[in-house]
Amino acid sequence: MNIRAVVIDMDGTLLTSDNQITRRNEEAVYSLINQGIKVFLATGRQFDITESFHQKLHLNTPLICLNGAAVYDGYSSIPVYTRAVHIQRHLFYQTADDPSVNAIIHTADGTYCKEPSPETRAWSHQSKRPVHYLKDLRNIPRSPVLKYSIQCGHPNERAAALFKKDAHVIQWDKGFEIVAPGTSKWQAANNLLRAYGIRKEENAAFGDGPNDVEMLRAAGTGVAMGNASAHVKSAADFVTLHHDQDGLADYVERYLIRSKVI
Repeated sequence: MNIRAVVIDMDGTLLTSDNQITRRNEEAVYSLINQGIKVFLATGRQFDITESFHQKLHLNTPLICLNGAAVYDGYSSIPVYTRAVHIQRHLFYQTADDPSVNAIIHTADGTYCKEPSPETRAWSHQSKRPVHYLKDLRNIPRSPVLKYSIQCGHPNERAAALFKKDAHVIQWDKGFEIVAPGTSKWQAANNLLRAYGIRKEENAAFGDGPNDVEMLRAAGTGVAMGNASAHVKSAADFVTLHHDQDGLADYVERYLIRSKVI
């Protein structure tokens, strides 16, 4: 296969369960770069907890964050593309007011959360930047919202359905996320591929979550992780090992690194 670009999800794909890049995965990415293959990271994370991994891998390609709602320049870290989401906010606040729900709003100027959690504490620790906690998210400063998130510990299709008319909704087993219509990792990645003159058939994509399904289906080669759900695996061309077993590196070593003749 003639692969000129690789798009890699982070959590559950590139990173281990303890939020690390293994040496084997790191070396696999370096091997791709050394072959002239463009490597892009595409994540649901905000930029400030993604940048350090981008730097660790010595990448200079644009970085796709917040499920494609923001793309950052690989050299300057300046946002070169953002898509704000516009929903009926009273419906979001109504959902967020449920005591069993934690709600997060990612804006262009910072992250706001209803309740502290192990996840948000980890974000602050990793980025050295605060997550702003507000019991009433109606009090956030007026700034373009790039992603809303409802975390309730279980699928909530009834609440998610409230936003499908105005936005793209990504459902998870513990809640859902809301971004602008037409926004996805794949749409952002496809725009970058075009800018580099790379056809989608020349792209391989790796992922494990519902927000990766579109790019696994659309890419020339879609590779699901062994830890992905059956639904995600069904969208891919191949299934590799679990992310804690270096599934990314295993596929890259087997199929994407060209043999060298000495």
